[in-house]
Order: sequence, then C-alpha cells, then structure tokens
Amino acid sequence: MGENSMGDNPFGGLPFFGDMMKAMAGQGPLNWDIAQQFALMGTSTEGGQPNVDPAARIAMEQLIPIAVMHVGDVLGDQAQHSLSQAKFEYCTPSQWCQSTLNAYKPLFNELAAALSQTSPVDADAHTDLDLENSDPMAQMMRNLTSMMAPSLLGMTVGSMIGQLAQKAFGQYDLLLPRSPENTVLLVPGTIDAFAENWSLPNADMRMWVLIHELAAHAVLQVPHIRRRLLQSVEQHVKAFRPDPSAAFERMTHLEVDSDNPMAALQQAFSQPEIMLGAVISPEQEAMMPALDALLATLVGIIDWTVDTVAQRVLGGAGAIAEAVRRRRIEESPADIFVEHLLGVRYTRAVVSRGKSFVAGVIERSSPEMLLGVLVRESALPTPAEVDAPGLWLARLECE
Repeated sequence: MGENSMGDNPFGGLPFFGDMMKAMAGQGPLNWDIAQQFALMGTSTEGGQPNVDPAARIAMEQLIPIAVMHVGDVLGDQAQHSLSQAKFEYCTPSQWCQSTLNAYKPLFNELAAALSQTSPVDADAHTDLDLENSDPMAQMMRNLTSMMAPSLLGMTVGSMIGQLAQKAFGQYDLLLPRSPENTVLLVPGTIDAFAENWSLPNADMRMWVLIHELAAHAVLQVPHIRRRLLQSVEQHVKAFRPDPSAAFERMTHLEVDSDNPMAALQQAFSQPEIMLGAVISPEQEAMMPALDALLATLVGIIDWTVDTVAQRVLGGAGAIAEAVRRRRIEESPADIFVEHLLGVRYTRAVVSRGKSFVAGVIERSSPEMLLGVLVRESALPTPAEVDAPGLWLARLECE
C-alpha cells in the first residue's frame, strides 16, 4: 500500500474499501442521508404514531381561535396581525423530525463547514517535513477520520434531532424561528401522551401548549428579533474550531461497561467533543453573553405571556406549567447537545434570569414598556441591562 497507490485514501489498494472511501469523500461536509436515517430511527420504535389522530386535531383546531385572540391581546397589534396569518400543521414525531432537519439544514451545513476546516493547532504543529516523516499508520488514521467526518456528523445531528422529536410538543421546543415563517407545527399525540402521563386534563394541556407556541411564534416572528437571533446562532456555529486532540483525550477517558457496551456508544454520540472534535472556541466564549442575554429576554417575555393568558383562560394552570417547565429544564443529552452546537442555552439559569428581568420591568414601569422590545430593535436589553432592569428603563427614557 504505497503512497502513490493510495494518495489520501488509506484503502486505495483495496477495491471494496477504496470505493467506500471514495463515496465518503464525495458526500460533502455532512451526510444528510445518514442524518435522516438516524433521526427517524429514534421515532419509529414500536408504539409510535403512524398518523395524527383526527379527533385530537379537531380538538386543537377548536381551541385555536381562543388562544389567538388572547395571546394577540396581551402582546399587541403587531402580534395579533402575525397570529392571524398563521397556518397550523399537525404532525407525528417522525414528521416533526423531518421538518426540523429541513428547517435547520443551513445551520448544520455551516457547522459542518466550520468543523471541516484545518485546525489551527494542527497547521502550526505539522510542517511538510513532519508529514513526510510521520508514522504511516497515524497518517492513515488521520485521513480515515477526515473521510468519515461527514458520516459521523450526520449520525450525531440525526441522533440529536431524533431524540428531541420524541418529546417535542411543537416547533418551539427548540427556540429558533424557522421557515416558512407563517407556519406553526404541533404534535398532538405527544401533547396528549404527556397529559396522560401527568394526569392532566387533555383540553387544558392542549390549550396551554397552543398558548405557548403562539406566544413564541408571535415573539420570534418580529423581524428584528428573528434577524438578531438567527444571526447570533449562525455566528456561534461558524466560530467552531475543530480540535482532534480534544476528541482523542475525551475518547481515552470514555468509560466502557463490559456488560453494556452500547451505553458507551450512546455517551459518545451525546458528546460533540468525542464525535466531532467540536470544542468551544474563544470567539464563541466572547459571543455567549450577548446570545444568553437575548435568549433570557425572549424566554422571559414568552413565559410571562403564557402565564398571563393561562390565568385568563385556564385559571392559572399551575400544575401544567410546573410539569412542562420541569420537563424543559431537566436537560437530556440531546438538549445539552443542542446548546453546545447551536448556542441556544435553554437552561434553568436562563429561564430564571428572563423571569427576573420581566418582573423587574413590570414592577418599575408597565407591561407596555416591556413590550417595546417587540417594537424596535434598539429596545433589546444589553447583558448588563438584563440583570439590572432599572438601567434598561433609564436608557429607554433617554432615547
């Protein structure tokens, strides 16, 4: 297996493996076929939902006008107009999975492009002379890892989305706007299953989810908020820098139980550092305060809207809110993975920070002042102002 016969293909001298490696090399930075297969594997287990129950769909359609009216009333005329244009689609977890992969494909492609760059550490550490004198086996493994990266990334992204699909109520379980902009996606089967597991009234649970999805939709479809959030996430994704040494170090410390080796594989898939060498870069650390502040503000406004409308329509729905928010802040490996890759950290700290900001603004001023965030981009608070609502109010009064 001489260098001339192999080139960059470590299996160039073996026809079967050579063809396989050529196929991998031509698949682009992310293998979307594998991503779709791995995503759907998690939603096609026995007992899954082949179709949306017509009765559940009709029940939700009957509640929509009430939810639209009250959410629009709380958030104002702009939100009322946005919600009046919304189109509702009902899906199974498998369909949610496919829709989500398609919606965020551009972001994952940006991620793949960032991780396919040559690591600055590698570039500085290896000269041409080093490569010529390097261990042939190490060079072969380096080439093999590079060829397998698109497939590994496809497996990782697909597994993550598949896990999220198993518990998603709608499209805003992942707090990012998506296209088409006027569509609201709902998963009735998962909503009803959650209500049954927690012994909650089905009708109240459906209404609560509708209120949340509509509140999130109205807030995230505000043009300057949509633009700012998507730009921030895109910048975070582009700032990833691959670090193969981090992947190797994590892999060497991976605990393998001889009685359950699959657990180690699942652990590997839940850690981007192992599968992709994706570690947080200094650029991302510098971006995080602004992105966290934006998320805290949006989460605070959405949760305040949900609580306000739920009090009107359901008399509070405290049990539902507690059950859903406990589920939301008890992070699964898939949730942590989303936070790591996309920077959308929907943590207990973010939720608490957003709640404190909203409460501080309303205590010192009024809901109308708070909703100025939805009217003009300059009203979005800075990281310091999220923690000090009085400073934010003072700045707005001077504008």
